[in-house]
This record gives sequence, C-alpha cells and structure tokens, in this order.
Amino acid sequence: MKKPKLSIITLLFLFGCQMAWAQQTVRGQVLDDEQNSLPGVGILIKNTFTGTVTDNNGNYTLAVPGEGSMLVFSSIGFVSQEVQVGNQSIININLVPDIQALGEVVVTALGIERDTRTLGYSVSTIDGSSMDKARETNVINSLQGRVAGLNISAGNGGPASSSRINLRGVSNFNGGSPLFVINGVPMDNSSRGNAGEWGGSNNGDGIANINPDDIKDMTVLKGATAAALYGTRAANGVILITTKEGKAGQALSVEYTGNLQFDQVINFTDFQYEYGQGTQGNKPTDVNSARVSGLESWGAKLDGSQYTQFDGKQYPYSAVRDNIQQFYRNAPSLTNSIAVSGGNEMTNFRLSMSSLDSKSVLENSGIKRKTFNLNVNQKVTDKLEVSVMANYIDQQDQNRAGLSDSPMNANFGITFLGTSFDQAALRPGFDPITGAETVFSDNIFVTNPYFVTSQYRNDIGRKRLISAISATYRIKDWMNFLVRMGYDNINDESFGITPWGTAYSNLGGLNQNKSTAVEMNIDALLTINRQISEDLGFNVALGANLRKNERESIGISGSQLSIPYLYNINNTLARNQGYGFNERQVQSAYYTADFDYKDFLTLTTTGRYDIYSTLPAANRGIFAPSVSTSFVFSELVDIPSMSFGKLRASYAQTSGEAFDAYLTSQYYSLGQTINGFPQGGFGSQLPNVDLKPFRLTELEFGFDVRFLRDRLGVDFAFFDRETTDEIVSGPLSITTGFGSQVLNLGSTRNTGMELLVTGKPVLTNAFKWDVAFNFTTIKNTIVDIDGEGGTETLGLGTYRPLNANIAHVRGMAAAQVMAYDYRYDASGNVIVGSNGIPVRGDLTPMGSALPRIYGGLNNDFSYKNFNFSFLIDYNFGAKVLSATNHYAIVRGLHQRTLEGREGGVVASGVNAEGAVNTVNVPAFTYYPQLATNISRLSVFDADFIKLRQVVLGYSLPKSLFERLPFERVSISAVGRNLWTMLRYTENFDPEAGFSSDLRSAGLEGSQIPSTATYGFTLNVVFK
Repeated sequence: MKKPKLSIITLLFLFGCQMAWAQQTVRGQVLDDEQNSLPGVGILIKNTFTGTVTDNNGNYTLAVPGEGSMLVFSSIGFVSQEVQVGNQSIININLVPDIQALGEVVVTALGIERDTRTLGYSVSTIDGSSMDKARETNVINSLQGRVAGLNISAGNGGPASSSRINLRGVSNFNGGSPLFVINGVPMDNSSRGNAGEWGGSNNGDGIANINPDDIKDMTVLKGATAAALYGTRAANGVILITTKEGKAGQALSVEYTGNLQFDQVINFTDFQYEYGQGTQGNKPTDVNSARVSGLESWGAKLDGSQYTQFDGKQYPYSAVRDNIQQFYRNAPSLTNSIAVSGGNEMTNFRLSMSSLDSKSVLENSGIKRKTFNLNVNQKVTDKLEVSVMANYIDQQDQNRAGLSDSPMNANFGITFLGTSFDQAALRPGFDPITGAETVFSDNIFVTNPYFVTSQYRNDIGRKRLISAISATYRIKDWMNFLVRMGYDNINDESFGITPWGTAYSNLGGLNQNKSTAVEMNIDALLTINRQISEDLGFNVALGANLRKNERESIGISGSQLSIPYLYNINNTLARNQGYGFNERQVQSAYYTADFDYKDFLTLTTTGRYDIYSTLPAANRGIFAPSVSTSFVFSELVDIPSMSFGKLRASYAQTSGEAFDAYLTSQYYSLGQTINGFPQGGFGSQLPNVDLKPFRLTELEFGFDVRFLRDRLGVDFAFFDRETTDEIVSGPLSITTGFGSQVLNLGSTRNTGMELLVTGKPVLTNAFKWDVAFNFTTIKNTIVDIDGEGGTETLGLGTYRPLNANIAHVRGMAAAQVMAYDYRYDASGNVIVGSNGIPVRGDLTPMGSALPRIYGGLNNDFSYKNFNFSFLIDYNFGAKVLSATNHYAIVRGLHQRTLEGREGGVVASGVNAEGAVNTVNVPAFTYYPQLATNISRLSVFDADFIKLRQVVLGYSLPKSLFERLPFERVSISAVGRNLWTMLRYTENFDPEAGFSSDLRSAGLEGSQIPSTATYGFTLNVVFK
C-alpha cells in the first residue's frame, strides 16, 4: 500500500496551529489495516486549529485541553476517524483505506501497474505474509483455498514435490502449469520428473525452488485477457511474483526469520484386525510359509498365540496397528533467513540469504536449499533508473522417494504388511555379512522398506540463477522507455543406484545424468500516459520480446557391478548412454492501450503477434487480440451503503505452440553401437508439415461491489473459454511405419463461475476480524479429439494394478477415471460366472479426476498484539482411482473382506441362465478375483473439507526492548493440514497422488503418506 503524503502547506498549517496547552498529553501510534505504520497522518483537536502529524514510525504526541476533547485522524486515501480522549493517555488507532479516494494498485502483465478500478478482468493478489509463517517447502501450496479459480493438488513425494496447478480448469489436452513471472522475468516451472505406473519419483518443479521469505506478494492473472500479453505460455494463466525490496529513505534494516516445523504422518488406513498374516485361513507355521504370506492377511483369527515369522523368530499372533507410525519419523524442517535492506533518494537495495534443511518423514531422505536474493534500484539521473534482480538457488535433494510401483518403494512394503506383521522384524533390511536384501515376501519386487532407506540412492542437485537487469528512461513526464533482459539458468544433476544385493537385481547398477536449461527474455517497452482532455485520458504501451530456450542433457547408466558397493560407472559390465538437445525461439510484438473517461469508464485493448520456431514456416505466426471494459457505476449512481461498484467484461484470444520442438520434419539419430559402429534410427512419430498454433478464446463477465465503507465486498466472475486446433498425438497403424502422428484436431471447453466474498465483521481500535470466502464451479468438456467425432477416448495414464486408467472422453469432462463395472443382465442384476465371481463388464467413465467445485474460507483475527487466523478449504466433484484399496482387498486387509471369512462368499446376482447364484467361494479366492475383475470398487469420490492452516501469533510490546537493538519481535505457532473434516475415501487421503502430471490425475497408490505440520516462526527486525 502506498504511504500517504501531506502537502507542505498542510504540514505548516498543522504545526503552526499547535497551542501550548498542557492540561493533558496524549500519545500513540497510527497504523493501517495491515499493521503498517502511517507517517504524515494529520491529528486535529475537533473544532480547533490545533494539531500535529505522525512521524516516520506513525507515532505522535499532542497536548489537549481536557478529557472532553475529540481527536480527528485524517490522511489522504483513508477514512477519517474521530476518537473521544476521555481519560486516555495513549490512543492507538488503525485507519481504513477509502476505496473511493484511493484505488488499489496491482501489478499486471509485463510488470505494468494498474489501478484495480480500471481492470476489465479478474485479478487476485495474495500478500507474502500468508506464505512465510506456516510454510510449505513448495511455496505454491500456500495458495491452496485462497484464490477463486485456482486449484492446487500438492504432491505426496516428500519435501518440495511438484504440484498440479490449474487455473479455471484444464485449458488444453496436456494440462500444464500457469506461467510464473518473477519481477517481470518468466520462470521455468517444468517438472523434473514424475512417477508412473511402473514407478519413479516426484522430483519437484521450478516454483518449489523459491524462498517464501523473499516474496512480497503473488498476483494471479486468471483469464486470457489478463494474460494475453504473455503469449502461448499464458494459455493456462499467469502468476506474478513480486519480491521484497528496499525503500527510498529507509534506514539500514536487518531482519531475521526463523522457522522450525515438524511433519507427522497421518494414517488414513482403517484395515481389518480380526484376521492375521497367512494364506487360505491359516497362520504361518514356519519360515517359508511366513515369507510367502508377508503381504497377505488371509490367515487365521488373531488369538495372541505365538507364530514363526520369516526371520525364524517367534512373535505374538496379535494385531499390529501402528506399522505406519512406527516406520515413518517425525521430520523436522528448519529455515533461517536474514535480510539486509536500506535506501536513500538515489538507491535502494535488499539482500537476503536463506537456508532450508527439510527432512522427509522417510529416513535418509530430504532436501537442503540455500537461496540468495538481491534487488537493487539505482536512480542514475533524474530520467534514468536501473534495476537489478538476482535469485540464486542451490538445492540438494537426498534420496527422492520411490512411488507407485513396488521396486525401491518403501511405502509399498510398509503399507501392505500382514495385520499381525510387526515392521520392526524387517530391520535392518539387509544381511550384515553379505549385504544382500532381506526378503520378507514371495515377491522380490516388493523391496524391504529398511533396505530402501539404508541402501538406495536417488539424489538430485540443482544450481539455478534467475536474474534480470532493466533500465527505464523517462523521455517525457508522460513517456517512458523500458529495456529488460532476463535469464533463467538451470543446472541439474542426478545420481541413482540400485544397490548391490537387491533381490530383483543382485549385482546392482547406477545412473548419472546432467542437464542444463537456459531461457533468455529480452523486452523493449514504450509506455505513454497522456490526458487528451479533462475527461479523457489514455495509456499506451508498445513492446517487443525475444525468447530463446535451450535444453541439453547427457546421461549414462550401468548395470552389473564388478566390485560390490563401488558405485562408479567404470565398475559396471553393461552400459548405456543418452543425449538430448532441444532449442526453440519465439519472436513477438505487442501493444496495450487503455482509454479512461472521467475515472469511471475504461476501455482496454491488447494485441500480440507471435512467431514460433517449433511450427512450419508457413504457419508460424498468429495474432492474439483482447478487449476489456470496466464501468465504475458507483461514480454515477448513489446507492445507500455502497462504497464502490464496478461492472467488467472482456474477450480475448491466446495462442499455443507445439508441445515440443522438431515435430514438423523427420530427424535421424545415432544409438547404441554394434561392433563399434553406431546404429542409426529415426523417430516413430509421423511429422506434420501443416501443424499450426492452437487457439484459446475466452469471454468473461463480472462485477465488484463493496458496501459499508469496504466492510463488505463481493467479487463475481463468469467465464467461457474454448480451445480449437488442439495439438494432439494420436496412434497410427504400425503398417505405416510410424506409431503415432501429431495433428491439430482437439477441442475443449470450460465454463465456470468464481465468487469472492470479503468482510470485516468487527473493526475497532483493539479488535479486528477479516473474513474471506471464495467459491469456484467449473464445467469442463472435451468437445472433440480427432476433428471428426470418430475417436471417443484418448488414453492418458494408468496405475500399477493395470485394470483401470485415466482418459479424455469426447463429450465428457477431462481426465475421466475409466474402470470396469459389473456386467448386468436386462433386469439390472449382476451376472456371476460359473466360478462364483461376478463377471467383468465394460470399461466405463466413472467421473473426472478434476474437481467441479472448490474454494476456501479464511478468517483473520487481531486483538492488540495478538493475531489468529485459520483457513478451511474444500473440493467437490472429483473421482480418484485407488491402488491402496485394490491391494487392500486383494491382500485381505480391507474390512470388506471380513464377510465370508468363515463360511465363504455367495455373490449376489444371477448366472448366465438367469438363475440366482448359489456358488460358494472361499473369501481368500473370491475377493482378489473380484477386485481384479471389477475395478470400480477402487473408484471413490475425492470430496473433502480440510482445516488447512492455523496461525497464532504475538508481537512483543516495544516497551520490552526499548533499550535493546530490536525494532519489532513477533512469534507465531503454526500448523498445516491439521484436520480432514469431511472425506468419502477409504484407507487413504482424498488428495493423495503419486504424480502432478495431468495424465496421472486421480491416480493414488503407494505414495508417501500425507502429513500434518506443527511448528513455530520467529521474526525479528533490528534497529
């Protein structure tokens, strides 16, 4: 918020009118509604000319004639307040912004600042204080439930996992993240890797590298109009990050922030604990039968007797309910940040250094991140100003957890242990003499969890520099010219091993990879701000952009170690290598023009022309226009109690390039060698010389109304967006010589509504209550897949049981969960086979993995030096396909499997002839085959309501450290993900998932368990 300024005449008037009354002295401090001190606030004794103004810290002292005096506090841009002195000697107040007098300024596309009154589209800004107390190692997760239209699914792969981020639904077939822009510089948010049905790990994304202590605020540009000036990558929206900086006239300031948090796993399982480990109704009787049944709970009834485990030792045949809690640790996360800032009339700067050490709940796993951030603004002359931004990140990830499939996935083994199997028996996971893995089940691909945590390595390192330099030259008072160059330079390396002695790969192996990704953006922008007449003004910006991207990677892998435990590529008998290179360029020109009429009517138009190197020469260019209008009707119509009212409308088109380079021509490659000579090859994807950009079109309407001096606000938006000429990869017959082809065929449509209601139910000098509720509903449709309406489905991803998958289905919402239903006869009866097992029906869409309704409720309370806040968020309308429940049924863990344990199961239904089924099947045979046949049993509603965040803070009174070198000291107790208030899933968190990729949306199974977080944050500002 801008600091208010009083004119010199006002200051002289107030000072000159002070009188030497001494009957009573009043002092205090004036703050704004965000607890920032307000300098220059005028304080008058009502009906007199006597007064004063607040100093730079918002403090004042004033002599008043007596208890009956009334003080009037006033400042430009704020609502004036009157306070009766009475017997008070200290009067502290908070001034509330006057919406009609002071428009809220936000940063929009290209870093252009705009008054929100003039915007014809929806924008949301979240203050950085919402992110730096109760922390997420991936800062984007701090926005869960806070922004209408924004849906975030956090990854369950350990600290700083990548998240799936959707703004206004899925705008194209491939999903994709919004574009992140830091201080005007686009940032690469690519995922470094995700798990699939065959395993893997969640390796994090670009936004997970950013330190929340450096963020001043985040602005979410939701619609196509808001993002149109950024071109293709803004088709999924834009999130602008503004980092903290020094202020002109600010004395040298040192700020320290420390945060200590602990993650604790949440056990969502509710398994049966009546029957124990075993097979066919029998408990293990020796080492072999114990090893065969290590992951089976089809044993006898638990009776507390002794039984032989796989290690040859005797254990009580009793329920073990806490394997998950005992295996995973309470994981600490420690952040230390220090920032130095200051400034004068010519220069301001801020330098920050931060260290994060975040342990995973999985032993020997976690991340360490060091961040350095520098912002410098230098006024070279009265006309020339230069800014420099540099953000350096050094992040080391230790042992990224294996997810989904069972090899090297500790989560798989520990979750599905027999109900009488104590996980302590698995320690240490390997033979102390030979080093070989201790096998505890009949499946060598289910790795011993303790072997994973002690022997496995999956390390990833990243060194990244996001930097920019810009120069702004003021040609005239109404004309500026900006030149900006930004770099995002990423250097990644990874090292992974399959340990010597692994059961499924006894000789082990290793892999090493290095990659670089560099993006350069050069912008030139001319801005003109002129008043054509007393009533009509205009702002115009003309610009050009050059973007270059280059990616290069090299990797080598080896298997069969010659010398045990020597993990060096030269110690492997068989080796493979790979090399990848990708280069692309976009040349762009753009404009934006605003026309303002009497401060209540604004018309804005933008246009951008892009030329993409990834497309054929004949189809490389596309023009993307937008137009929007804002009408502040409260300036013309006096509505009782309404302090502000605005209608807005916009229309925009944005373009999208190909999802990869080199899709328009045939390229050849060199592969492995035969007798010393490299093999030649070519891609299996048929190139398309007629490929063209896809287009997204969006129409948006909305209004913003506020009442009771901004005590109550309602912001509403309706949008309708459609893509055409989607670039999709479709299958081809192998007889063509190719496996797939790339075509402009697909089409999607999203319509939805967003609602934000804000209020200040209580606002006094001592107590304040702010509340905000946001609600989003979206209808998404895959309009077409192949351009002809012939193709019904486009497969995406699947989970390890391989009896269901995710797919786009024509005419339905994106990312449908496809599962096998029962087969029914004409009367709707379930058909049961001759073996007594229900027969599998068709593969049927069960619902989208993406929510139709989502939002959040945030409450902030402050009383004197205390503050308390809590956030509740919710999701409705999504489906999830659960491998956890599939395996729980197959292995006898699920409570469903209790029925028929003693006498067998007779399935409800009819046989092929229509007669009632009478075949009795043992439970240990019936349920595994049922779960395999009927995968709809593993499909659940992913609805939830969660207590997402709680913060209780206290700011120490300044009187406690008047003689100490502290300006401000505050401490907060924080919590995240504390309570799932509503869910319909069985044995797992409805948000759980092993991948952030849209292709795996709605897939759950063998990820790291969800965690609750508890901790403290200390903030100290030194004088």
